[in-house]
Amino acid sequence: MPGGQGAQCWPAGAASRTALVGVEELPLGDASIDRILMVHALEFAESPEALLSECWRVLAPGGRLIVVVPHRRGVWARFEHTPFGSGRPWSRGQLTRLMRGVMFTPSSWSEALLFPPSHKRTLLSVAPALEKLGRDLWPIFAGVVIIEATKQLYRGIPVASTAHERRRLVKPVLVPTGAGAGARVCREKP
Repeated sequence: MPGGQGAQCWPAGAASRTALVGVEELPLGDASIDRILMVHALEFAESPEALLSECWRVLAPGGRLIVVVPHRRGVWARFEHTPFGSGRPWSRGQLTRLMRGVMFTPSSWSEALLFPPSHKRTLLSVAPALEKLGRDLWPIFAGVVIIEATKQLYRGIPVASTAHERRRLVKPVLVPTGAGAGARVCREKP
């Protein structure tokens, strides 16, 4: 759990299985896990690049990172009483640049929370229908953006190790008559 949030005891009634760690120093080995689900983290990170770089470190090659962040244009980010009402909201473009900047390849996108935040029971009863309608009519105003990115390792270009491999011999395709090894050399007499 992040330091600013504080550690909570989990599971209840048993020895705690939670740890209070810095988000840039996860207590996991390099390439040790396959998936990370990050909800309510990126919008509060002091350095989003450092947080995602740490995720890169602990993910195995081909591992996937799923990030849920408040949408910059969404209604949910504008109300303080919602879970997404504090922190830094993100747009798709900002997330794409951030992910690519730390060597992740975005693979899929989605939006959620298209129904505006409300406590009224009458509106909550029609929330699923309004959520579906919102997905069709105004997805740009979704409350959250969900991105899935992959850790992909690319093969480097091999570097030649000897001088002979580095030097490329070019031979002409057509050799003009008289330019071969048996050609006569004309010399002027002094």
